[in-house]
Amino acid sequence: MDNYQITTAEELTKLIGEPIDLVKEKVGVELDEDMVEFISKSSLVFISTIDRQGNPDISPKGDPAGFVMVKDNSHLCIPDRPGNKLMFGFHNLLANPSIGLIFVVPNLRETLRIKGKAILSNDPELLDGMSVGGKPAVLATKVSVEECFFHCGKAMIRSKVWQPESWQERSKSPIVTQMAKKLDADQQLTDLIESEIESNYENELY
Repeated sequence: MDNYQITTAEELTKLIGEPIDLVKEKVGVELDEDMVEFISKSSLVFISTIDRQGNPDISPKGDPAGFVMVKDNSHLCIPDRPGNKLMFGFHNLLANPSIGLIFVVPNLRETLRIKGKAILSNDPELLDGMSVGGKPAVLATKVSVEECFFHCGKAMIRSKVWQPESWQERSKSPIVTQMAKKLDADQQLTDLIESEIESNYENELY
């Protein structure tokens, strides 16, 4: 047993403290014009879902800025493109419609957090409306907003994620490295795996 485990809300509040009233007031139930503008600039969103047993999953979705369609202040649509077909998040939404989103805008420190409920749609008109390069979306996640607020930029500041001078040197894809180990691949097979992955990235984004 961990003697330092926090087990109650009272213990947690004593340790962290109460949020000030101004922070509490930033939490809303529908998108305002600043949030809509933020989404129009966002090229990356992280999507959190929960399965029937309560196990969480999170997946990134990225496209040109503004790829998430805002229908109105309470509804938005997220397109899906060709991927690995594991569909963990989609299966979760079929069992549990709860969804969490974090929108990221490159070189902005703040993020936008949204909670709500979601359904999956293959409405042809909707998918066509989210086409890229003449190719419609494969699927759409339609989100009904229940809670939304801007998150402060401290995580981005601490991580230096937007500071190129702090970036690590680019290395071999961890997917290539992992697959090569599992297959006990020699250099020729490793190079083939890397080539196939690069080809997929270049030719099968949409």
